[in-house]
Amino acid sequence: MGSLVPFQDLNLQPESTNLTSNSPTPLITPKIEPKLEPLDEFTQADLQTPPLFSNPNTPNFNCNFTPNSLSHNLITTPEQNPSGSDGTNVYSEYNRISELFREAFAKRMQRYGDIEIVADPNNDDSRDVEMDLDNSRAIVPVNNEDNQVSEMVIPRRKYQQRSSELVRVTDLKPEDQRYFRDAVRRTRMLYDSLRVLAMADDENNMGVVPHRKTRGDLKACQVLREHGLWMNRDKRIVGAIPGVFIGDVFFFRMELCVVGLHGQVQAGIDYVPASQSSNREPIATSVIVSGGYEDDQDGGDVIIYTGHGGQDKLSRQCMHQKLECGNLALERSMHYGIEVRVIRGFKYEGSASGKVYVYDGLYRIVECWFDVGKSGFGVYKYKLVRIENQEELGSAILRFAQNLRLRPLVARPTGYVSLDISRKKENMPVFLFNDIDDNHDPVYFDYLLKTVFPPYVYQNVGSGNGCECVNGCVDNCFCAMRNGGQFAYDYNGILVRGKPLVFECGPHCQCPPTCRNRVSQKGLRHRFEVFRSRETGWGVRSLDLIQAGSFICEFTGVVLTREQAQIFTMNGDSLVYPSRFPERWAEWGDLSQIYPDYVRPAYPSIPPLDFAMDVSRMRNVACYMSHSSSPNVLVQPVLYDHNTVSFPHLMLFAMENIPPLREISIDYGVADEWTGKLAICN
Repeated sequence: MGSLVPFQDLNLQPESTNLTSNSPTPLITPKIEPKLEPLDEFTQADLQTPPLFSNPNTPNFNCNFTPNSLSHNLITTPEQNPSGSDGTNVYSEYNRISELFREAFAKRMQRYGDIEIVADPNNDDSRDVEMDLDNSRAIVPVNNEDNQVSEMVIPRRKYQQRSSELVRVTDLKPEDQRYFRDAVRRTRMLYDSLRVLAMADDENNMGVVPHRKTRGDLKACQVLREHGLWMNRDKRIVGAIPGVFIGDVFFFRMELCVVGLHGQVQAGIDYVPASQSSNREPIATSVIVSGGYEDDQDGGDVIIYTGHGGQDKLSRQCMHQKLECGNLALERSMHYGIEVRVIRGFKYEGSASGKVYVYDGLYRIVECWFDVGKSGFGVYKYKLVRIENQEELGSAILRFAQNLRLRPLVARPTGYVSLDISRKKENMPVFLFNDIDDNHDPVYFDYLLKTVFPPYVYQNVGSGNGCECVNGCVDNCFCAMRNGGQFAYDYNGILVRGKPLVFECGPHCQCPPTCRNRVSQKGLRHRFEVFRSRETGWGVRSLDLIQAGSFICEFTGVVLTREQAQIFTMNGDSLVYPSRFPERWAEWGDLSQIYPDYVRPAYPSIPPLDFAMDVSRMRNVACYMSHSSSPNVLVQPVLYDHNTVSFPHLMLFAMENIPPLREISIDYGVADEWTGKLAICN
């Protein structure tokens, strides 16, 4: 399965040439700091507090937190006040309260099983908390039940350390590429599931107890780290990461760490430190270009990248930079001819975090020099040139898709057959694009907005089958109980976990159309394009960035019974068989890698789907989606306008973040005994 090639012995390379300098030697010593990403703000508490989810098999999804670190300033001792007895009384009271706090804190922490109490007869009963940052442990003086002074030690959790061994992955066969792609896809899907679950739990607890807003991205990454699910930790990969494609989009910095694309939480330069390198020289492997330094110049295939250091808290250059740490690592990578991965980060409307990170491929560092920056201080600059014969820049595709949304005929003057094959039936236009041949078939079909069920399906619909939530559904309402006590979506309309069936609010519910439990009834939220492809025939792609867990559209058609389907098949009509769709919904929110006893949802249950859908004359955009054994869209059965569980609507949701203009695929499954040969409608 491919080859892991150890990197060359860097000690055998010739000595580096001196850098050119266009400015005098720095006279001011700059502060040493990583090149920070300005669009993400992490606090030490955010990065050190591990989230521990309760088992999701229980009815309630609550997040329990186990503190594993203490701040230096958690308990402090004031300086001695030279004033009279009033000051002494004040500090005596302060010490008494602090003592009570420490005793209560120690007893509470012992319940978690994450600390140990160590007796220390030589302890002078200091009131300060000692933090061992190297070993990530806190030592807190406490009094035990026998009034003896002890120390409470909070050790750090044991995590898999990141390797410093440099390797390059080569000779990947198509089956290897599919394997790694599926591994990355599943890890990212697990990350998104955990993040959405954490946010949904935070929403459920809103107003119940006061708490700080949840950072779902940090919780998800910490849970994955605790279970050893971060990828590419055993080797430090130089070049492309197997399974990560150019153009892949990430909403959070922590997700880059999880898949091993960029291993720094906030620093813009990822590198092997000199202390871990085989030749005691740092080596850079990836950079993030985000415009955080005023001297950066981004020309797409050519980048002038500014080194780290010398900035104040407002990201203004205030000191000279030095050739050390990440700066030296970039220079050494240039010297040894080591390519670096480039990830671009920028603000993006519609993103879950307000920004996106796009992997744009491999670049070589061809030049490095010391120059005077715009603020008058010395900075190190690096010229990065993109390696040839790679896929198109993902960031360029994002910008192109934005132009298509605003001015489609200006961005692409030729190729459009129709600017809306739905003829305004959908909330968003559905474009039809073909620059390959003269096939215009999709314009000749009637666009079917919703699935057509047999009339008898609606016989059991009654006025008493609905909630009474006039201002919008709340927990424990009638519709929530039909779903097992919890809604399937969060407040942003994201699917929390896949289920055998989702009950949405229907026509007999009192809640408004904006209710959180009507996600799939609100129509398209994204602009789609049906396009002609030489590989798949007709295909579908979005002009918008689609977030994982988002609603895509309904797979519509005219429902036929088994007997009707057999007759239509003899006539050569195009039929789709819902029973053949694999239960991909079970993969979304699957936490079996986190909880060994995890059981996928089994309620509400539905019988096997024993019907077919005719899409010969009436269809919608979903019918043009191509087949894939590793799809980016899942089928989630949903009921809202009737109560016959054997005839659900087939709603499509994104299984991963889908970048603009990337083809959307679905798993049509395999043929069974009565459906015969697999025949996809397009």
